[in-house]
Parts: sequence; C-alpha cells; structure tokens
Amino acid sequence: MDTKLIAIVSSVLLAGAASSAQAARQYTEERVPCARYEENRSAFFGDLHVHTRYSLDASTQGTRTTPAQAYDFARGAPLGIQPWGDQGEPGRTLQLQRPLDFTMVSDHAELIGEVRMCNTPEVDGYSSWQCLLYRHVPRGAYYLFNFMATMKQTHLGMCGEEGKKCREAALMPWEEMQTAAEQAYDRSEACTFTTFVGYEWTAMQSESGGNLHRNVVFRNAEVPRLPPDFIENPAANLLWDALDRECLTPEGACDALVIPHNANLSAGYMFSGKQDDGAAMTLDYARTRARFEPLVEVMQHKGASECFYAAAGGGDELCAFEQQPTDNIAVYDAPPREDTGFVRQVLADGLAIEQTLGVNPFQFGLVGSTDTHLGAPGATAEDRFPGHGGAGVPALKRVPPGLPDKLEYNPGGLAVLWAEENSRDSLFAAMRRREAYATSGPRISARFFGGWDYPDDLCDNRERISLAYAGGVPMGGELSGAGQGDAPMFMVVASKDPGTASVPGTPLQRIQLVKGWVDDQGETHHRVIDVAGDGDNGADVDLATCERRGEGFAQLCTVWRDEDFDPGLSAFYYTRTVENPSCRWSQRQCVAAGVDCRDPSTIGEGFAGCCAVEHRPVIQERAWSSPIWYHPPEAQVQNSVLRDTLT
Repeated sequence: MDTKLIAIVSSVLLAGAASSAQAARQYTEERVPCARYEENRSAFFGDLHVHTRYSLDASTQGTRTTPAQAYDFARGAPLGIQPWGDQGEPGRTLQLQRPLDFTMVSDHAELIGEVRMCNTPEVDGYSSWQCLLYRHVPRGAYYLFNFMATMKQTHLGMCGEEGKKCREAALMPWEEMQTAAEQAYDRSEACTFTTFVGYEWTAMQSESGGNLHRNVVFRNAEVPRLPPDFIENPAANLLWDALDRECLTPEGACDALVIPHNANLSAGYMFSGKQDDGAAMTLDYARTRARFEPLVEVMQHKGASECFYAAAGGGDELCAFEQQPTDNIAVYDAPPREDTGFVRQVLADGLAIEQTLGVNPFQFGLVGSTDTHLGAPGATAEDRFPGHGGAGVPALKRVPPGLPDKLEYNPGGLAVLWAEENSRDSLFAAMRRREAYATSGPRISARFFGGWDYPDDLCDNRERISLAYAGGVPMGGELSGAGQGDAPMFMVVASKDPGTASVPGTPLQRIQLVKGWVDDQGETHHRVIDVAGDGDNGADVDLATCERRGEGFAQLCTVWRDEDFDPGLSAFYYTRTVENPSCRWSQRQCVAAGVDCRDPSTIGEGFAGCCAVEHRPVIQERAWSSPIWYHPPEAQVQNSVLRDTLT
C-alpha cells in the first residue's frame, strides 16, 4: 500500500470517526459515556456462563454464592465456597488474580422457583416431601427435579396447578439477579465492569441425553417478567418465539440473543441440520436461528467442541484438546463422533445448508466461558483449580480426597469481545456482529482480519489495525466484492497472556488458520495451515516439576493469502492461536501430591486418575477466533436481501 493510498485511507478513517463514535454512544439505557473509547476497539475478557445458589445443580452440591457475590468475585473480591462449617464458615476461599471486564450470572431458569421454595420456610411448599428430599438427600433431589424439568417438561407436584406456585416463587430470585446485575454495573465514566442480565434455558434430547442448553443474554435492564424456560417452551424455536413475543416485539429497549451451550455433549442434536421436531429445515427456521444465535460456546469446563479427534483416523492432533469421552450430558455410553456437535464441521454444514436455503443458520462466532457451579466467574487458572462441582465432584460436606473434579473436566474458558468501550450496548453490539473469540482460560489477545488487497508488510505498519478495518472485515465479518482471479488475504495477530508477577503467561507457539468450504458437489472440506510461529520449536514441560522449557513468542503477526481460493465456492476461515506446552490442572495436583506412577505406594486416595491411560498431563492452551466468511458474488446479493429482512 503506497503513501498516497495510506493518506487517503487515513482521511476516510478520520472523517468517519465522529459519526461512528456518535452511533456507538446511542445507548439503550441511561448511563454516563465511558471515558475510555477506542475506535479500533479493545479486547474485553469475561464469562457469560455462571451458576449461583439458584441453580439446582449448584445448590444441591453446596453452593451458597449469591448473584451479588458472583459479581463481586468477578471484580476481584475473595469468595468463600463449600464445604461449610457449623457456623457457616467456608472451608475454602477463591480469588481472581485479575478481575474480569464483564460477567453474566446465568442460573437455570427452569427450577429457580423450586430452589427458593425448598430453601425458604415462609414459601408455601417448603414442607412438601419434595423439598424435604431436597434438604436431606440433595443429590437425590438433583436427579428427580432435573428429570421432571428436562425429561418431562413439567413442574413437580408441590408447585400446584400448572406450576403456578413455583412460577410465583421464581419472581424473587429473578428480581435478585436483576438487582445484583444493576448494583455491580459500572455506569460511571470509568466503565470498569459490565454485567448482563441473563439465564440458562435447560433443554435435553431425552432419547440420547443430548445437551441442548442455551444461555440467553439481555442487552440491558429491560427484561421479561420471568425468563422463558424449557418447561413452558420445550424447543429452541419456542424459546426464540417467546423472546420475540416477550422482549423484542413490545415497545421498549428489550433485546436479547441466545448462545448455544458448547455442543460437544449434544449427541449431534444441537446442530442437526433439521428443525427441533426432526422435520426438514425451512427458510423461516434458518432465518430465525441466524437472527437469535450469532454466537456459540466452544469451550467450557465440560470440554472443548472445536473439532473431533480419533487416534485411529489420524488428522488434526490438536483436536484432541479437552475432548470428552461421551457425546451426551446424561453420560450414556456413546462416544463422540465428528458429526455429534463439533463446531468446525457444523460451520461447514451451515455452508451446505446455505446452498439449498439461501441462509446459513450456523453462521456464528465463537466464545468460551466457565459454566462454573461455584458462582466463581473467570476462575480458569490451571494452578488453583478447586473443581467446578455440578455434574463433577461435589464438596457439600467435605472436600473429597484426591483430584477435585472428574478427570475429563477442566477449569473452563473465557469470552472475549472486541468493543469500543466497556458498556452493555458496546459489548452486546460486538456479540451481535460476532467480533468475539474464545480462549481456553488464558488472556491471549487475538485479532483476525480479511480483505482483498492487504500489503504483505501490513504487520510492520504502526497503523495496521486501522488499515485492516479500512481495507477489510474483522473476525465475524463477511468478505464481499471479489473479482475473477482475486484471492482473499488475512492478517492474523496474537499476543501472549502477560500473566501476573507471580504467574507469568506462557509464550505462544504458533497461529494456525483453519479453512472450511463446500465443493460444487455439496461435500464439506477442512484444511489447517500453520501461518505464524513454529510448531516444532522444541518447547516442552518437565512433568516432574511442571516447569516450562524452551522458547516461544510474545507476539505473532502475519499476512496470509489463500492461493487455493476458488471464487465460486463459499468458505469460512478462523484462527487457532496455540501456546507452548504446560501442565494441565490434574498433573499439577498429581505433582503436588507426590504421585509417581512408577511407585504405587505414592498413589494416594483419589489420585488414581494421575496414572490412568486417559490422563493427559500436558495441554496447549489456546484461543479460537470467530470465522470470516466468503460467499460467491451471486450468493452475496441474495444474502444482502435476506440480511435486510432479518434486521
């Protein structure tokens, strides 16, 4: 890009800055504009999947964290967690080394009334046999209550006719969640912390045990009287209809989006390519899904769902990262397969559906979160993992000896949003346009841009981000305007997690670019390309001490051109930024316990997992960008018309 062109681009940027900033400051709620505003956007780290005492699975395993305490923890305050002493004192305490920028408490909507009823003597139903079971045999109540809500889509008997008593009991905790979010939200010009009001819609495909959960995020404080739940709305399309009816259609500022729970445990039903009733997908269904679900959760404590790996089949070995042993949340004995909910394949399936319907229902960006059941958002550190509880290892009365969670679980991930400022409207807009990415826990900074004429030396330009925006689209965007013979170019940038003074971040090893496309026969394809760094840098970790060894990179940047580009085929591209090897949480605790698998006498109670065949002591933490999509020119025209319809 020559000097004259740079000057032209700069003038265009300056001319548009004022109008762009003004548009971004048109808030949907009253607040002071943020003092820190970055036209080229900043990375904000957060957690959109957090359970407190109002979630049945959290409460029955001893969690007492209130929504307000969860937000305080996210801002840096210490948090006491189970087991509890006779005087209510916590047996353990957690604290983040670095506060989060944003958080959403997302308690399960279906049973918040029942949980309050069984914990509150003055609420009618407290003395019912179901609530006695809840208080005295909590794990039994966990299975019974969940069975009725998710498998039968009904309230329990103590809820009265049509569940009215429990719906009324749910009003108080729902109000408490809103109040806690309001009190923690920084509406001052400092904009230090943002909260979102939201919840989890808790669905299951009963025959397979497939997890169809979704987190609902409201844009601001204007929300429905009660969260639309799975009992009243037992299909995804019914959830979307309820949100449309109770939030989007009425006059006011209410707005919402839906984030599917990581789909690795969905048994293939989260993104089956069909409607919820098994019928063929229609254009209207695809449009509605694209409208409500711009993001998907690709990483959380129940594993990663980027891509499938089978040792016998070879392929992308990095797909083995935090892969679960089953494909469902009910722990039925069904191993995962490539088509049971892994995002890379689903993104390609979306392109194939688009060829038929003209709309891609799976054109989503990627985020991570923890799914913590301790009310501890952002607690992703491998070196201080206490277990998340819920479906893992509960510590209601005592901390069980040995590893604190199931071997296949992990501390969880983070959601990262590129936004102009740390306000609800700005962050929500980033989610809508999919300028978001996921990490497996570290605070890696990752950017991804696509265009048609980026110069090869763009990384060397101090204005590279401004120029990348001006000459293309960021992650989550769509490339348009290709001519015959043109090929897309991508700028990929990543910086290591800086860490803290006591725990420095791990150097980066490499950035990979993943391309997916559908050929003219409708077949889907994937390709993984190393574009920056060095996958053979020799870095490793000493398993006896967990000391990292070898060199890596503090920052990586490159411009890559797709020389195999076919302008007649739709495609998507995303990046995977990978750290050097480090010890997994389980190996750290095995080392701390003095376990030596060569000496059985060192394997204490609860530490057999340290020496299990399925134990992976080493991990490579990572970040996944949201994709950038390319559509052939004829599809671009059609998609533009459909997009106008959607908005």
